[in-house]
Amino acid sequence: MTTSPTTDVPAGDTSAGGDRRGRTTVAALAITQTIGYGTLYYAFAVLLTPLTADLNTSTTAVTGAFTVSILASAALAVPIGRWLDHHGGRALMTAGSAAGALLLLLFSHIDQLWQLYAVQVGIGVACAASLYEAAFAVVIALTSPERRANSLLAVTIVAGFSSTVFLPLTGWLANAHGWRTTLLVLAALQAVTVPLHALLVRRPVRRTRSRRTTAADNAAVQAALTDPGFWLLALGFTAHTAAISALTVHLIAALVSWGHQPAFAATVAGLLGVLSVAGRLLATGLQRRHRTTTVTAAVFAVQAAAALLLPVVGATTGGAIGAVIGFGLGFGVATIAKPVILAERYDANRYATLAGILVVPMTLAKAASPLAAAALQAATGSYIPVLAAAATCCAVAAAAIAAVIYHPAASGNRTRTSP
Repeated sequence: MTTSPTTDVPAGDTSAGGDRRGRTTVAALAITQTIGYGTLYYAFAVLLTPLTADLNTSTTAVTGAFTVSILASAALAVPIGRWLDHHGGRALMTAGSAAGALLLLLFSHIDQLWQLYAVQVGIGVACAASLYEAAFAVVIALTSPERRANSLLAVTIVAGFSSTVFLPLTGWLANAHGWRTTLLVLAALQAVTVPLHALLVRRPVRRTRSRRTTAADNAAVQAALTDPGFWLLALGFTAHTAAISALTVHLIAALVSWGHQPAFAATVAGLLGVLSVAGRLLATGLQRRHRTTTVTAAVFAVQAAAALLLPVVGATTGGAIGAVIGFGLGFGVATIAKPVILAERYDANRYATLAGILVVPMTLAKAASPLAAAALQAATGSYIPVLAAAATCCAVAAAAIAAVIYHPAASGNRTRTSP
């Protein structure tokens, strides 16, 4: 029987006690991810305008701080992944969530642009330590392969409503009390995640570290990195992230440019959050009958068709809604597909390290693609090329994920589970 480095029970424990402890941890992570994304990620968009005015600077300069935050997360993805594989998530996630609360408190007191950048770098570090990638590593180590997809789904379904809750909440607080008081409230909410991580993310089993086990760990990671399928996954998820990020930022502006009222455009764009939850439910259901890679590739292909169709039908109300629904159903599928595919394909004890390697190009694409899309729109004077580029990225993603099927992983890399 193998044991996981991130739990205090054998990996894949199916006892009643193991199930109960697992459900408690998954429930706690669902709450912490909802709060963490709301306070550390989504709130920034709402505070962008008042920050720009109070700091007496440009929107571009303030937005740059958010980009720097994303890049800070990318820079730490690999070392944090290694830490998670070796030590588990309890201490790291507790420290990250505590740092997030403190940084939001400091955020409320800034009065210069450089201070904003410094705080956002820290928030990027806190996000890397306490949000999805760390939570997924805990869930992968905690659950058996049979329960893994449903556990990941539970976390992401709840957290998928983070924007739905925190965008209007942050907006109401900012309008009623100002952005500084809003950040104090968000800091208090973020502080709630600290005891949840400290008490309900279980201590890891201490694996005996020796030259032999370290060499075995390194060899397993190196074997994965020589697998063509791993790099196809990297290509697929990076291309998909680029499409999602660009369309998220530019969808409202594109709809307005085609003659829709801003309120309608914002409402249609707001469907993406709800649709991401529906898409995750649909994809998880299909995974019971089909390969995860097959389901993911099919969803990405639907998104490619929807993005390509949007400029054609987007000027009409029904066409815009229909195309956004087609794209939105795949909006959150990659979030649950990536950990499931990695855990199925490789040794789960090395999941966090390999996930960290994948996160680096994905995060860079997330940061760069909205800027590239803006430059493309400015050069052409139209959002049609932007949508065509997004469709191309989704098509590349679908082809790359589908091709993984034809590159089976070496037997030594597959996940080891309890008998």
